[in-house]
Amino acid sequence: MSKQPLSSVDTTWLRMEDPANMMMITGVLVLSAPVDFERLKATLEHRFLCHDRFRQRVVQPRLGAPYWKDDPDFDLDYHLQRITSPPPGDQAALQEVVSELMSTQLDFTKPLWQMHLVENYGDGCALIGRLHHCIADGIALMHVLLSMGDTDPHAPWPTARPKKERRRGWDPLGSIFKTTAQVTGTLLHEGLETLVKPSHALDLARMGTDSAAALGRLVLRWPDPKTLFKGKLGVPKQAAWSEPLPLTDVKAIGRATGCTVNDVLLAAVTGALRHYMQGRGEPVDDVRFRAVVPVNLRPPGVVPDLGNKFSLVFLTLPIDIADPLDRVREIKQYMDDLKGSPEPAVAFGILNTIGMAPSEIQDIVVNIFGTKGTGVMTNVPGPKEKLYLAGAPLDSIIFWVPQSGHLGLGVSIMSYAGQVWVGFATDQGLVPDPETIVANFHAEFDKLLELARSIKPAPTVKAMLAMLDKTIESLEQVPAATATPEGASAHCQAKTHAGQPCKRPPLPGSHFCSVHQKRKKKAGASSTRRPSRKNAAKSG
Repeated sequence: MSKQPLSSVDTTWLRMEDPANMMMITGVLVLSAPVDFERLKATLEHRFLCHDRFRQRVVQPRLGAPYWKDDPDFDLDYHLQRITSPPPGDQAALQEVVSELMSTQLDFTKPLWQMHLVENYGDGCALIGRLHHCIADGIALMHVLLSMGDTDPHAPWPTARPKKERRRGWDPLGSIFKTTAQVTGTLLHEGLETLVKPSHALDLARMGTDSAAALGRLVLRWPDPKTLFKGKLGVPKQAAWSEPLPLTDVKAIGRATGCTVNDVLLAAVTGALRHYMQGRGEPVDDVRFRAVVPVNLRPPGVVPDLGNKFSLVFLTLPIDIADPLDRVREIKQYMDDLKGSPEPAVAFGILNTIGMAPSEIQDIVVNIFGTKGTGVMTNVPGPKEKLYLAGAPLDSIIFWVPQSGHLGLGVSIMSYAGQVWVGFATDQGLVPDPETIVANFHAEFDKLLELARSIKPAPTVKAMLAMLDKTIESLEQVPAATATPEGASAHCQAKTHAGQPCKRPPLPGSHFCSVHQKRKKKAGASSTRRPSRKNAAKSG
C-alpha cells in the first residue's frame, strides 16, 4: 500500500507526544472468566487487524508531513503479550499494572498500539490496551474494540481473512460490520448523552454565527488558578477507578434533581476533587477551575472510521460549592450553556490549523490551551447488552484519554450493561493517591442518592394526564341530588341592586348563585324572626 499522509488533526495529536505526557488512550477490559489465548489472537487477526492502520507505523520525515506506512516486520506476538497479575490478583494489583503501562511510551518504530493479557486476575483475566491518539479518537476506538466482541457466548471461533481482503475502514457487506452494528447499535442509548449536538455546532461554524465571540472566549479566557492538580509533570502516572454504579441509581438522582446523568456524575466528581483538596490542606473557597471536555463531531447514527473527529470545550467546575444539590444544579447550568455552543467547531478549527503549522507554533497554542484548564474529563456511552470477548464474559470497561496540554488530571466516565464506572488518571508527582479521590467520589454519590430519595419527584406528564382524566370522570358522575334542576337557566335568576339580571352561574341544585342564595336564605330568616317590642306596640 502506498504511503498515506496523516490528517492535520491527527498530526496535532502525534506532535503532542511527550515523555511526561504521552498521547495514549489506555483501556482495561475485565473478563469474568479466563480466555483462550489462541482464540484471542484469532479474534484480533480477524476483527482488529482488518484495519490496515494497526499494521502501519508513522514515518516522520525531516521535511514534509508525517505519513502512514506498512510495517514489513509486523509481529502480532509483540503487540499482544501475556503477563500474570501480581498477587493477590485484585483491583489494587491491576491498578499497579495499568499505572506502569500508562507510564511506558509506545515504540514509534512499530505500529502505535499494544495489548497485554493479564492472567490470574480474580476469577478471570483483564486485557489492557494502549493505542496512540493519532490513530483515532475515543469514540472510534471504542467501536473498534467492541467490534471484537460477540453478543452470543457460543459464537464460532473467528478465522483470519486472507491478506488481500484486508482493508482500511469498514466492510458494509462483511461479517465484521454486521457484528459491529449489532454490538454498537445502541452505543449512544445507555444513559450518557452527547454534550453538544455536532450538527448544530458545525452549522453555526459554517454560518459564522457567534464564531468570533467563541474564538474570543477561548483565547482570552483567564488562566485557571494554581492548585495541587497543576504543576510540572513527571513520567510516572497513577490509575484508579470506581466500583460499578447502577445506572438506575444515577438516573434516579437525575429525575429528583431535574438534571442529566452527565450532570450528576460530574457533580459527584467535582465534590470528590473538593474533598481531596481539603484533605491536602488546599483552600477551596472561591475556587473554580475548568475541565477540558472532548466533544464528538460525527453525525449521529454514522459508524465512525478511524481518525480524530472531535473537538474540545471548557466546563467550569464549582469547587467552592459545599452543598451537593447546589453543586449539581450549578453543573447543570454550565452544561446547558455549552449545549448548542459554536465553541466545539471553533476549537476543532484551531486543532486542524495547528496541525499544519510549525511545531514551535503548535507548542505555543497547546500551552495556551493547557493554562486555561486543569484536567480532562470525558465520557463514552457503551452498549447496554452483555458482551463476550473470545468466548469470555466482558464484565467491565474502563479507559483513560491522554491529558493534552500538559495537564495532570484525567477523569473518564464509561457506561456498559446498565452500570457506570469512573476512572481517574493522575501524575504521580502531583496526585500520588487517586484511590483517595475514588473514595471521595463514592461518598459524594451516596450523599446525592440519599438526598434524591428524600425529594418528592415532580409528577410526570403521564401521571398528570391520568389525574386529569380521573378528575373529569368524577365530574361526569355528579350525584343527581346536586344536579341543576331541569329547565334551569345557565345564569342566576335573581336581579342585582341595579335591577339587572345576575350573570353569575347558579349553584348546583339551585336557581340562584352563591350571593343571591345567601340573600334568599337571609330574607327567609328575617321573615320568621319575632317582632321587636317597639314594632309590636305599633302593631297593637
